[in-house]
Amino acid sequence: MKKFFRLTLALGMTAAVALTALGQAQTSDPAITATRVIGKVTEINSSAGQITLKTEAGSLVAVKVSEKTTFERMPPGETDRTKAVKISLTDITVGDGVYARGYVAEDRKSVPAQQVVIVSQSDIAKKQEQERLEWRRRGVSGIVSLLNATTKEVTITSRSLMGATQAVIIPITDKVKMRQYPAGSIPKYSETKAAKFEDLKTGDQVRALGDKSADGTRLTAEEVVFGTFRIVGGKVTAIDAATSQIKIEDLQTKKPLTIVLKPDSVIRRFPENAAAMFGGGMGQGGAPGQGGAGGPARQGPAPQGAGAQGSGGQGPGPQGPGAQGPRPGGGANMADMLERLPTISVSELKVGDTIIMSSTQGQDPERITAISMVAGVEQLLTMIAMRQQQSGQPRPQNVDLNSNFGGMFGGIGTP
Repeated sequence: MKKFFRLTLALGMTAAVALTALGQAQTSDPAITATRVIGKVTEINSSAGQITLKTEAGSLVAVKVSEKTTFERMPPGETDRTKAVKISLTDITVGDGVYARGYVAEDRKSVPAQQVVIVSQSDIAKKQEQERLEWRRRGVSGIVSLLNATTKEVTITSRSLMGATQAVIIPITDKVKMRQYPAGSIPKYSETKAAKFEDLKTGDQVRALGDKSADGTRLTAEEVVFGTFRIVGGKVTAIDAATSQIKIEDLQTKKPLTIVLKPDSVIRRFPENAAAMFGGGMGQGGAPGQGGAGGPARQGPAPQGAGAQGSGGQGPGPQGPGAQGPRPGGGANMADMLERLPTISVSELKVGDTIIMSSTQGQDPERITAISMVAGVEQLLTMIAMRQQQSGQPRPQNVDLNSNFGGMFGGIGTP
């Protein structure tokens, strides 16, 4: 029982995952043992006194309750049993995470429960939203550009919407919680592993939570999460919605790539009036034909998270919500901004769309899995290329995707 409460905290309240990884497995499904079942509520039959649970592995178990069954609800992240609140069967809803204690039937398909402990889905959602807002307010993201083994400091860099390179130095002390995403998977915060400074590599993508210095160049971190990911871009040449796969022509190599979209992959679309949305362009004077910083207001639905902080109706421009405080060069980095765009489905992608995406490092370089994808970025890449014109690189295919979009690995759960 004690392990259950510890696990809900350690896995960031992702109940469907956390509630199935517990204890010593006595069957092929680790969520089912001789004396307990852990899963997610799929059905409640109050008149029959039965709750149906589905484990992470997909097993269905009927939890039988009676007048002798005790019911409790634990707050998300809480491990202190004294914080449990007594509830009744009617307080449980579909989607809640459940720990049911009792002697499980030999076929492992039912259990007469002596005790039912839940972690409410709505409570989890509220806590995760609070944590997401905290990461947006006090977080930084970018790619590792320098590692100082002597001082145990990592420097991460990103680019602002105005093109300035932003560098933040993060000292890694014993007080910093270090977590690393496993290789070759869609990054889930609940699946991160404990890590140390020596696990960091140049080019890794990083997110860190903490207090920034007044000039924004240093961060006293509470937590650092990182992983090794690849950023690619290209034009969509074919879409197979049935298999959730698309084909693109790589922006830089001109070679074909197959992009696999998993259920956890996140797809967003860059708005057509992007120049107005981002204050008239990526450099001085804005893009041709577009307004300046005082251009027309953005139309359509607000990006996810936009408006969650601050007020005044600003969009996600350099001074708008999610700007994450002062940054050298001004404005939030592009990875931060893109992550606030509304999500779309694979069916809304179009042949001819230009996309940028973060992906896992797979064994086949011509077949990659999408983590976070943004479609319709033609204007964005053109504006970046115009900004680079002075350096002799005016073409979109010459845009350095990693330096401009480092940090956009997305992920499930917080951060």
